Amino acid sequence: MSDMLIKLWNEGVLVLGIWETIYMVFISTAIAYVLGLPVGILLSVTSDDGICPIKAVNKVVGIAVNILRSIPFVILMVALLPAAKLFVGTSMGNRAMIFTLVVAAAPYIARMVESSIKEVDKGVIEAAQAMGTSSFGIIRKVLIPEAAPSLIVGAVISTVTILGYSAMAGTIAGGGLGKIAIIFGYQRSEYDIIWICMLLTIVIVEIIQEVGMRIALKTDKRIK
Repeated sequence: MSDMLIKLWNEGVLVLGIWETIYMVFISTAIAYVLGLPVGILLSVTSDDGICPIKAVNKVVGIAVNILRSIPFVILMVALLPAAKLFVGTSMGNRAMIFTLVVAAAPYIARMVESSIKEVDKGVIEAAQAMGTSSFGIIRKVLIPEAAPSLIVGAVISTVTILGYSAMAGTIAGGGLGKIAIIFGYQRSEYDIIWICMLLTIVIVEIIQEVGMRIALKTDKRIK
């Protein structure tokens, strides 16, 4: 264990890095889900086999989502720096990184939500329609509750993906374990610091995965 690693631990830099990583990831995921959930539902219900097929709307929204999803995160992160400054007041640091993570993750989440909604049994939807339930009622009372386990699994996958993206925060002076690995590890050739940051990231991922899957299992009506 190098002197630098001991110093980072004693000064609380590693603990701060863990907290900043968790903070960025969960705030970004929450905001991205607020944006991505309705878009994903819209994509599902307006598709050809949806409850309210509107081809033009589905096509336009789908293209917009695909365009954002197709841009590599590193390029998107740099391209969004001016926008980050406009919307959050800075193009550097954790706020700018959260803005970038939200823009990158929301389209990804939208597709995850669309896929989860489409997994809902058509028979359940048809039964609700037969009872005269409105389209909004079907979304609120049928699609979302029935897709809940899949939506939670999607949220877990999205959170882990965003965690991977957040490691690049150090390249725009963001915080978190990514910054520590780049500045104190890579740039100073302190490779044990890089490995420690990797290990801590893996631990965070395992916790997210375990907690998320337990919640998903509890919401699954098929498991008694």
